Amino acid sequence: MAGKIRNYFAGGNTARGFHSLYDSNLQGLDRLFILKGGPGTGKSSLMKKIGNEWVEKGYDVEFLHCSSDNNSIDGVLIPALKAGIVDGTAPHVIEPKAPGAVEEYINLGDAWNARALTVQKKIIQLLTEQISASFQKAYATFKEALEIHDDWEKIYINSMDFKKADQLTNKLIESFFGKMKLNKTSNIRHRFLGAATPKGAVDYVPNLTEEISKRYFIKGRPGSGKSTMLKKLATAAEVRGVDVEIYHCGFDPHSLDMVIFRELGIAIFDSTAPHEYFPSRDGDEIIDMYEILIDPGTDDLFADIISKIAAKYKSKMTEATSYLAKAKSLHDELEAIYVAAMDFSVVDRIQARIAEEIKELAGVKG
Repeated sequence: MAGKIRNYFAGGNTARGFHSLYDSNLQGLDRLFILKGGPGTGKSSLMKKIGNEWVEKGYDVEFLHCSSDNNSIDGVLIPALKAGIVDGTAPHVIEPKAPGAVEEYINLGDAWNARALTVQKKIIQLLTEQISASFQKAYATFKEALEIHDDWEKIYINSMDFKKADQLTNKLIESFFGKMKLNKTSNIRHRFLGAATPKGAVDYVPNLTEEISKRYFIKGRPGSGKSTMLKKLATAAEVRGVDVEIYHCGFDPHSLDMVIFRELGIAIFDSTAPHEYFPSRDGDEIIDMYEILIDPGTDDLFADIISKIAAKYKSKMTEATSYLAKAKSLHDELEAIYVAAMDFSVVDRIQARIAEEIKELAGVKG
């Protein structure tokens, strides 16, 4: 029987620049291959091939998706083997903790024709500069959007019953954990629920929660306490020794959008746009923060202001996404130069070597 693929982002294009959560997901590995090499050198394809091979062998595999390219992955992990492969090029530079013993650098640049690339040096440098400039414009525009979003939040924060918010959170803590105290240290993993990509917001909520029996869909408005409640639930789980998957907001990494207590079969997440979902099976439940915590009539009272803020916010998000799309278009041009200079038979040999070493790890683990 085939294993399952779990999809998520460990890096994101955010209002605070590129934000990496890779370290949290690479902890505890016995073997990590860190791929180096320019765009178009086959890193994503190599990782997908090896990941899919282990899925076919019945192993569960994690794909760490690329927020700057919807069709690429930046890493593959095989938790049962404590092994992984990651793209270690900028912006997600991975620093080894035990070089040689755990991590090994793999240079896919061994497969390219350096002379062919030297001829294209000026265009490579120009494209690289233009890509960087496009990302910087995207981050600056996301930051402007976040400032607009903060104004949106203030309307609801000023209309919120914080006592009721605390009561709701405490009720959920009691419902989830009761008097539970597990005799172990909580395993905490930080990830992104979704990401701002060249094609807009993308998330993997259905995939991440497909095996969860009890799902809570949090509805509400900006500033209605969703992230704060999730942070308190995560802390409550940690002190009780319950493992937690903490999913940050792909727009503002300081905010949380979902927490999963997989061993308890519970997921609770912000189910508002751009990751809006509705109950679709037994065990699904809505928690409406606006209805429970916000003064009745707030939407109507501030309707004109909210409408203007929402329009400005949407405009900035669309503009920022256009810069990501521009960066992707330029990256495709750069990639084509490297692809033309590559000897992919060398990449195939590198892939075979990595695959063989992972097989040996599986043999050691029976």
